Amino acid sequence: MKKVLVTGGAGFIGANFVHYLLNNHPDDYQVSVIDKLTYAGNAASLESVLDKIEFVTGDICNEQLVNELVAKNDIVVHFAAESHNDNSLRDPGPFVQTNIVGTYVILEAIRNHKKRLHHISTDEVFGDLELDDPNRFTENTPYNPSSPYSASKAGSDHLVRAWVRSFGIEATISNCANNYGPYQHVEKFIPRQITEILEDRKPKLYGKGDNVRDWIHVDDHNAAVVKILESGVSGETYIIGADNDHTNNRMVIEMILELMDKPADWYEHVTDRPGHDMRYAMDSAKIRRELGWMPHYTDTNGMKDGLKQTIDWYKAHEDWWKPQKQTTEEKYKAQGQ
Repeated sequence: MKKVLVTGGAGFIGANFVHYLLNNHPDDYQVSVIDKLTYAGNAASLESVLDKIEFVTGDICNEQLVNELVAKNDIVVHFAAESHNDNSLRDPGPFVQTNIVGTYVILEAIRNHKKRLHHISTDEVFGDLELDDPNRFTENTPYNPSSPYSASKAGSDHLVRAWVRSFGIEATISNCANNYGPYQHVEKFIPRQITEILEDRKPKLYGKGDNVRDWIHVDDHNAAVVKILESGVSGETYIIGADNDHTNNRMVIEMILELMDKPADWYEHVTDRPGHDMRYAMDSAKIRRELGWMPHYTDTNGMKDGLKQTIDWYKAHEDWWKPQKQTTEEKYKAQGQ
């Protein structure tokens, strides 16, 4: 049984990763979590499994704490990050601190204790593509970040690669498409629209809603991460995508409205985000070919299945998201969004 430290394990993807390991690999991994429990980290996301994991409230920038935890584990899966683009436009400082300095602290601990790292990154480090561009992002696409958030993640990726080359640490990187699923903060696009409808308000669409994203269900993402832990090659980067890039933000809202028995045009247009990337598209041929991973929630039907599961989760867990909702909507209202 390998000991795994999950950074940001009370956040959206990290919490789902913890549940995924415990549900699908209970005899393979012993799980520890470190999370700062900022507004985006929620201990309630792990409440049902606290008796099966070690949970530490702490900051990944705390060198002493990180060294103590890394020393006790075999692998670090590094999810911890400030991740909301709109917040990075209002205040970039926390993004630089957590995403760059925090990653540096983890890398030094990995180097000192000769452990293994898997670093979770994003498609946003590549910038965006034009709507009519047939190309997709690959592991060799040059970085061209558009926001403080994506720039800070690009910086953390470069640090990981530098520590592999300069110090010979064992590390892998994955760049994933936009995730959706349970336990996602209501500031994010899909849960915001679902919870608006649940509170009988029209969902909100940035600008014209033509922006294209390769949406991936969080369980598919985490299945890919496990494949990388099991078979990934140190120093390699793996793109993770679900082939849902044909679905733009307007179509996602219309799918949600259909699944929640609302008219297809029952939404409002709001002010677009400054510098809003137009299109992301991921070429995940490498991880499919080399590691045998395949997404479950793929193409339009798979996306609908994933959205239905997500909608059902938010319907059943109002006690989880209600405390976040009012503050989140007040922030959006102040921005005209």
